[in-house]
Amino acid sequence: MNKVSAVLALTALVAGLLISAAEARAAERGPVTNLPMPRFVSLKADKANVRRGPSLTHKIDWVYTRRGMPLTVTGEFGHWRRVQDRDGVGGWVHYSLLSGARTGIVDRDLTPVRARAVPDAQVKARLEVGVIVHLDECGPVWCRVKVAGHRGWAEKAAFWGVTPGEVFD
Repeated sequence: MNKVSAVLALTALVAGLLISAAEARAAERGPVTNLPMPRFVSLKADKANVRRGPSLTHKIDWVYTRRGMPLTVTGEFGHWRRVQDRDGVGGWVHYSLLSGARTGIVDRDLTPVRARAVPDAQVKARLEVGVIVHLDECGPVWCRVKVAGHRGWAEKAAFWGVTPGEVFD
């Protein structure tokens, strides 16, 4: 085997390993719920203790106080879910305090909510950074949102709580 063939074979092997690793991560499932991991959820309660470990005996590190706040589930143990917020801060929360309802938090100041999912559609509202929206559905570029009595479409990239390639209705 010459050097070019060896390099091509090694490149193909590495590419195959990278694709296999990405597929394995995408196929990960929670050991308790069998739901995809990681996944987005939202805070169902007005207040949720975030603990160092998955039980009531573990110390409370902080308290989430924003109903509807999007979180990422990164671990499961019994009735407990390890979550992270958009800042990467997290811990263990009892599953009863979480909801599968999809929400997002605005990351771009004065994000326009439009009447239709096109860039030149009428602006119905503008959202400040930190506002929590309900995500009714998301396509490749746009999400249909609901917030404070307003419904419309906003660019998916303006929110934390949905991944760029994620589509749902």
